[in-house]
Amino acid sequence: MRKKLTRTGNSLALVLDKQLLDRVGIDADTPIEVSTNGQVIVLSPVRDHRRTGKLKKIVTEAHKRYGGVFRRLAE
Repeated sequence: MRKKLTRTGNSLALVLDKQLLDRVGIDADTPIEVSTNGQVIVLSPVRDHRRTGKLKKIVTEAHKRYGGVFRRLAE
């Protein structure tokens, strides 16, 4: 999908289609995190810290339990 920026006062805006926003669970009240690596701009909904912590715990446990398998699969 290609989009053009729209001039809004002295700034530029990007209008996102409702279908795209629905797909990632973003609405008008969703706080958005904006980040960049210098070449790519990433927009993502701010996630609950409890949810992120729970995911990190699961990943850590999986790594402890299956780390050897992951290494062999990566080869």
